[in-house]
Amino acid sequence: MCRLALKTASKPFSPFSVLTAMEAMQEGYDGSGLGLLLRGLQFADYKYDAKDPILSGIAHSEAALARLDQIMDKAGFTLKYDHEFDVKKEMIEAKDRFKYVLRIYKMPTAWTKLAAAEKEHRLMLTRLALRQDGEAHDDDLTAFSLWPDVAMIKEVGWPLGVGEALGLDSGRIKARVCMAQGRQNTNYGINLYACHPFFIQGIATMTNGENTAFVPIKDWLTGRGFPGYIGYQSDSEVFAHILHYVTKQLKLPLETYKHVITPLKNEELANHPQGDFLRGLRDACRRLIIDGPNAVIGTLPDETCLLVMDAKKMRPATVGGKPGEWAIASEMCGVDAMIPDRDRSLDFQPMREHTVIIPPARQELQIWSQFNRLPIPQAA
Repeated sequence: MCRLALKTASKPFSPFSVLTAMEAMQEGYDGSGLGLLLRGLQFADYKYDAKDPILSGIAHSEAALARLDQIMDKAGFTLKYDHEFDVKKEMIEAKDRFKYVLRIYKMPTAWTKLAAAEKEHRLMLTRLALRQDGEAHDDDLTAFSLWPDVAMIKEVGWPLGVGEALGLDSGRIKARVCMAQGRQNTNYGINLYACHPFFIQGIATMTNGENTAFVPIKDWLTGRGFPGYIGYQSDSEVFAHILHYVTKQLKLPLETYKHVITPLKNEELANHPQGDFLRGLRDACRRLIIDGPNAVIGTLPDETCLLVMDAKKMRPATVGGKPGEWAIASEMCGVDAMIPDRDRSLDFQPMREHTVIIPPARQELQIWSQFNRLPIPQAA
């Protein structure tokens, strides 16, 4: 099993505080990887315009960094800010880290009149081009994300140790949302792309569990012909791509995600007010049904956060907090460490039918059940 922690707050906070909370759950990971995703960014030495895309990754050599510059220049991006981590190299297990990349760019001038969807598509293609370039050169360039107001950090090691090694305890970077995963390497070799969270066009998920339906789901997604549905160094990456498919391609509300990955039974659909629509959705997306046990935590571009479980409920997760500040973790002690001064009687552990949603306003939890009516007029 892995361990997951998410904190979302109206006031930006240091991601190091989440890594400290991960220590409470340290028996659930083995040091084979830490992944961080940050949204709602604030830099101590740069006034950030949240419309500008941020490139996150690692250049493993000077030549890789030079090629990165060439690719971004050729695509028309202008560098505005290059964050220099306070790296303590002696604390980093891997020895081929030439530069941790966290760079803010101005979008190409030629994109100015493009529709938002086309800009998003081109950002994805640029990130994929960087990844493919690295793969063509013995994996010497890693590109985790290229997106406005998102930064990703991934490294081999124990969460707190990686945070200290990269100087995240300095407070130079803060965020309103922090997703963190301590990896337990169970299925694959150590690969930074296999470390959660997974990201595609503003959508991110991380998972605790195993997905034995991985191969048919992967095959179905790659068969859609969408260029972003690639990679799959982890069986959990499909959860991010399914969320993307449901919300970005089918353009269905977030609540529909649960109906796709864990649909209701026939007898339950027979009594559901939108049963005919949901039965059709299940049949059309049958290959996307997961097989757990899984707990999935995700975030959307508007900073909405979510938590869902599969029917087996063998990978626990708890959510708790107070207005303006909420946390989700694999264990209750993780929530305790992130928000110790909350009312614990209001903590919630979802059942198999629930989707827990923390809206961007962060004033309350929304607990939605698959037995409720979906906010889709045509499904009435």
